[in-house]
Amino acid sequence: MPSLPLTFAEDVINQPIRTQFEAFIDEHRRALNACLNGMTEEQARRSLVPSRTTLLGLVKHATFVEKVWFDEAITCRPRAEIGIPATPDESFILDDDDTVASVQQAHLEACEASRLATSSLGLDDLLNGNRRGPLPLRWVYLHLLRELAQHCGHADILREQILSA
Repeated sequence: MPSLPLTFAEDVINQPIRTQFEAFIDEHRRALNACLNGMTEEQARRSLVPSRTTLLGLVKHATFVEKVWFDEAITCRPRAEIGIPATPDESFILDDDDTVASVQQAHLEACEASRLATSSLGLDDLLNGNRRGPLPLRWVYLHLLRELAQHCGHADILREQILSA
């Protein structure tokens, strides 16, 4: 089973900027994946807000995000070929066979594939497969970090609500 690297932001203070970006991103990937730890299947699927946002849905969506930015944007393959939904909203939809274990595993695998896909790229290399047009990897890293941080906050609030119920 793949796992996320255990480098922490504090470990890379004097390292090159790419190392810093990747440490911060991996910290947020780990935190979002871990939001499901200790949750029952029912708790992970519990809907507490009007949107499709659930703990399980957040991690499933994060898997989609990894594939959008580090498969679609790099390879220029269409989403249907990659096997991901057409829209971000659809990526929150849970299937009957989605479980805590299966969604966490899929997320870890997507993160590993993302690290592999970017390993030979420089921060200023352009990713050509995004609808916005060519974007430098540096911008994609910053965008991903922002999105992961927002979803970690969502997950913290949902966990707090679930565990206090």
